[in-house]
Parts: sequence; structure tokens; C-alpha cells
Amino acid sequence: MNFNIYIDDQLGERLTEVAKASKQSRNALIREAIAAWLKVNEKSQWPDEIMQFQGIKEFPSFESHREGLKTTQDDPLA
Repeated sequence: MNFNIYIDDQLGERLTEVAKASKQSRNALIREAIAAWLKVNEKSQWPDEIMQFQGIKEFPSFESHREGLKTTQDDPLA
């Protein structure tokens, strides 16, 4: 897939210098930068096994543990 991007001259010159120093093409550096950005910024998704988990029938529900909790008192600082 091809894309056209426009960058300012200063950024383009810096990219060219880094490409020469690393002996990589500018395109390779841009691909690497995009891949790194996507890895950090893409929203992760739970695996299907987790999303489809229905629980363990023998295990008590979370809500059942609330029955033994004390009621909260009014905040004395409010």
C-alpha cells in the first residue's frame, strides 16, 4: 500500500540524516515509526476466551459477598 505524506523541510532533512546513519531507507524508518506508534496507541482487546467466559457455576457470585458488609457511615468531614 502506498501513501503520500508531507513533512516540513527540517523534519525531512533530519529523517534523511538518520536514514543514512542507520543505513536504512526513509520509508523503512517511517514504517518502523508507524508500527511503534500503533503498538502503543491501538486499543487492545480481550481475547475471545475471556470475552466468552461465563463464570464458574460452583463459585459464589460477587454480589453475594456484599451481604456481610457494614453500611457506610456519613462522612464526618462533609
